[in-house]
Amino acid sequence: MRTWARNYFGGEEARMADRSTTRRTTLADVAAATGVSKATVSKVLNGRDDVGGATRERVLGAVAALDYRPTTSHVPTATRRAIAVVYDIPASPYILGVLQGVLTESSDGQLDLLTRLAPEREVRTQRTVAREWVAEQSAAGVTGIVGLTLARPGALIEAAADAGVPFVMVDPVDTNHRGMVSVSSSNWTGARTAAAHLIALGHRRIGWIGGPELSEAARDRFYGFTAALDAAGIEVDPELVRADEFDVATGARHAHDLLSALDPPTAIMAADDELAVGVLAVAHELGIRVPDDLSVTGFDDTPQASWTTPPLTTVHQDLDGMGRMAVQAIIAMSTGKPPTSRHVELATSLTIRNSTGTAPTGGTASREGGA
Repeated sequence: MRTWARNYFGGEEARMADRSTTRRTTLADVAAATGVSKATVSKVLNGRDDVGGATRERVLGAVAALDYRPTTSHVPTATRRAIAVVYDIPASPYILGVLQGVLTESSDGQLDLLTRLAPEREVRTQRTVAREWVAEQSAAGVTGIVGLTLARPGALIEAAADAGVPFVMVDPVDTNHRGMVSVSSSNWTGARTAAAHLIALGHRRIGWIGGPELSEAARDRFYGFTAALDAAGIEVDPELVRADEFDVATGARHAHDLLSALDPPTAIMAADDELAVGVLAVAHELGIRVPDDLSVTGFDDTPQASWTTPPLTTVHQDLDGMGRMAVQAIIAMSTGKPPTSRHVELATSLTIRNSTGTAPTGGTASREGGA
């Protein structure tokens, strides 16, 4: 290995490769051998794609030649810095999209990233529980907390503030807490744009499958939907409105009810992509052609939206951007800077794919063989 290193590097770098093995090779050694910064070496080791191919090859060659191994020795808590991401629900395409932004920004800031499940909803409102949980995070080196669509976070936010740990919510379920700092999307505008798109295609009977009634984002999306109908002079039919959990099974269940009715909708708006996937599955099961007989829209523009059959028209949220902005806010707050705004909304846009089309002339969805 050392002979190869001498030929590869030559000169001073070869002497570095021949150094005594009594000292562990460090990140700084690899950086010095390749003439790049430690940050660039770290990016290569973490698989980042913003490093040139020649530089990446040179760094990896040095890693092999110098027998560099990331240290696994204990680092004192006082020198470690980490961000914890806490959420209620299991990983979903939405959660993973936000996590991508959190991870990238944390890596850029030389911060570790820890994922945490929140304390049970029944007890997280208790101050003692909240303080103990925050204390556990601080002991693990956590210097900031990102909450993802976290319900009832008030006690956790207050405990974090008392401990001097910045806490930022992404897509908060409830924005009423006075001390909350949050990042979200323009949910109202996004839903209104999607509904206006369906109306422009001639749809008048439009079903709505929404999220939990306690969710601020779900409510804003419903209000955007109703605002578009109201502007077009279309009365909202309560029989076409559903509110439930954000998941595929829920979307399928409500879609089955809506599409099996005597006068079914010609379009269904789902408040997130997972609900919309459930709608598409049931439409296929019932022999309803999308978009010829039924148009379907989602919300989030997660990767699965382009994989469905047909690809899903959906409201695009900058999930990666929300994660990045949450970490940026935490880094600024950790230096004593107050947030420039306690609530930031990122713009949404409509991604039009093949799941929406002109309303059928008959006014109702057709079925193969009847239903």
